[in-house]
Amino acid sequence: MWQPFAGRPTVNIANLNLNLLTALDALLRERSVTNAAAKLGLSQPALSASLARLRRHFNDPLLVRVGNAYELTPFAEQLGERAGAAMASVQRVFSVAPTFDPARSDRAFSVLVADYSLSVLGTGVSQIIAERAPGVRVEFHPHTPQLIERAEEVLREADAMILPRGFLSSLPHLDLFTDTWVCVVDADHPTIGDEVTLADLSRIPWVVSFRSSSAFTPPMRQLENLGVDVHVQVVVESFLALPQFLVGTDRIALVQERLVPHLMRGHRLRIVPCPFEVIPLVEALWWHPSQQLEPGHAWLRSIILEAAQGVENTDDDI
Repeated sequence: MWQPFAGRPTVNIANLNLNLLTALDALLRERSVTNAAAKLGLSQPALSASLARLRRHFNDPLLVRVGNAYELTPFAEQLGERAGAAMASVQRVFSVAPTFDPARSDRAFSVLVADYSLSVLGTGVSQIIAERAPGVRVEFHPHTPQLIERAEEVLREADAMILPRGFLSSLPHLDLFTDTWVCVVDADHPTIGDEVTLADLSRIPWVVSFRSSSAFTPPMRQLENLGVDVHVQVVVESFLALPQFLVGTDRIALVQERLVPHLMRGHRLRIVPCPFEVIPLVEALWWHPSQQLEPGHAWLRSIILEAAQGVENTDDDI
């Protein structure tokens, strides 16, 4: 959660003008009174007056001239992320309505997601929006281990996060689809044949995705519990980038089975069964409790779930 600056008294929000927040956010982003004024559609003197009020309020110059340009003060650098988060929260508050009509709405939603989940669900979500909500915009942004570690705070700004079970708790969620894990190597791997052993997994180098204390795939944790000490040679924050670091090498990777067809396109790779019983992956949609009853958010959840059910139904037909 955001923490207040140490040493500052509680502020009476009634004494502040919301326009000052808009001005502050633009000034910190643009680092220029002229550019910020143009972005907000204001005159330069009007924004200069707002800057003067902000300087008095914070008792800090915020912007200082260095040569022919302006730079943020250290205090202003601290304010940047907070101002952006506050603006996002304000926009979310005023975008909410008692009802939601997707066919007429021009609302923008934001979803944090790995390229893996997007490759599985993207087509279904895209088709539903095109058919039922042509004016709605859904922005898909990549999540990172750092964002996952701050998920509850981040989900006050983003509408949702798609992430497997096991990383988050105490937040509302919907299970979307299940998957399993397989090993992938170069088609002409010099030492791995049709099978791989635990000893092989300790011996050969690895490519892994999202390796951190809070973003570590379940099978990799299983390997640790089995006493397999893997040699990680490459770490990438993208599942779809894995083939680039497997082809022509003796490396190995553990990937979601649903991702394999995407990885195989244009790359000579080979699937090898895992030499241990892998815990299945359950991909889920997570959101902040404050969004639970909001009609627009409920619609967003419903279409993502519908797209996921389409994936599962396709499996049943095979």
